[in-house]
Amino acid sequence: MQLTASPEEVAHFSAIAGEWWDPDGKFKPLHQLNPPRIAYIRERAAAHFRRGAQDEKPFKGLNVLDIGCGGGLLSEPMRRLGASVAGIDASEKNIHIAKLHAEKSGLKIDYRRVLPEELAKEKKRYDMVLNMEIVEHVANLDAFYRATSELLKPGGAMAVSTLNRTMKSFLLGKIASEYVLRWLPAGTHDWNKFVKPSELKRGLGACGVEITDLTGVTYSPLTGQWSPSRDLEVNYMAFAV
Repeated sequence: MQLTASPEEVAHFSAIAGEWWDPDGKFKPLHQLNPPRIAYIRERAAAHFRRGAQDEKPFKGLNVLDIGCGGGLLSEPMRRLGASVAGIDASEKNIHIAKLHAEKSGLKIDYRRVLPEELAKEKKRYDMVLNMEIVEHVANLDAFYRATSELLKPGGAMAVSTLNRTMKSFLLGKIASEYVLRWLPAGTHDWNKFVKPSELKRGLGACGVEITDLTGVTYSPLTGQWSPSRDLEVNYMAFAV
């Protein structure tokens, strides 16, 4: 079996795991990205599951799996929106940080150090799977697509966010982010592992998961905020069913 976790990627994120919940630390870009990511998941998933997006707990009664959960930046908001949440990660340090923060926040979240292909063997299935900022870090994309698709219930939904492999993303998502603006530690991303929307569509489609929406995410240096856009050239999100 081809494992989806890359030892180098796991080591990289384990080394900085202590900074997950520092909004001005090494994960500052993810903290800034979180509002549009959560809004996108909330809106698309509420429509798919026929819930009110503005309800206090629109995901009540749904079980959500956050793959590559890190310190829990998405798992915790999903729990607050009413979902029963499981978060998995290949890094034991990430899981440790996530558990501590959830306990401190009074949130019940099932965090485990396990790979998606291992979890799929347990026959557990979820209403929604989140693959946010993870596909560009895995060792084997086809194996990852298969495993994460197997974890979905029939009629379930998947949300994905990643980086497109374009010259614009090389300049902004790699060089500027890591070496000029220093938003991210050098070596965080390998541009060759960025995923084009067409590749994501083909990979998930082969596993019976169809992308129904693609939305770009762009950064405004004037406001310092990320927002949805039609530009898919660098960061983008996908919703699939």
